[in-house]
Amino acid sequence: MEEKRPTTGKFGLIYGVIAAVIGIVFTFMLMAGDMLYSQSPVKNIVQVLIFVGVVIAAIYNFKKANNDFLSLGQALGLGAISAIVCALISMVFTYLLTSIIVPDFWERTAEVTAIAMQESNPSMTSDDIDNALAMQSKFRWVMYPVILIFNLLIGFITALITGLILKKSENLD
Repeated sequence: MEEKRPTTGKFGLIYGVIAAVIGIVFTFMLMAGDMLYSQSPVKNIVQVLIFVGVVIAAIYNFKKANNDFLSLGQALGLGAISAIVCALISMVFTYLLTSIIVPDFWERTAEVTAIAMQESNPSMTSDDIDNALAMQSKFRWVMYPVILIFNLLIGFITALITGLILKKSENLD
């Protein structure tokens, strides 16, 4: 009886969901710690590291389940599928977060942004800040394709590096 091989689709789906769930839990942790509106780069770095760690785990565990064999194409496929699944779930969650869970999300974000703009550039008038925030609010929709593109980029780079390190071909003798 032939052994059933793991598929990149199944692993990518599972690990994409895992990455998204961890990201959602992290967001709720930020909310609980009153850091949701923090503009610290550490918050973004942690989110990227969570995703990178999950993609690496997906590739490593796929290789283990595949009799210790891994091609670069399989690694890249895992990275892409994980990235797309995670991005889609993240986009839905972001929409729910900003429109239902925290209905005043955009107003509070604008307040934090206005304070940061004033602190970084004291010569800005309140009209300048209001104009900048009005322009920014017109382009909120851009956030959704950026989530997808950013996840794909990080997933590709992570999968490429991990795939090059872990790849091992089967001998077809």
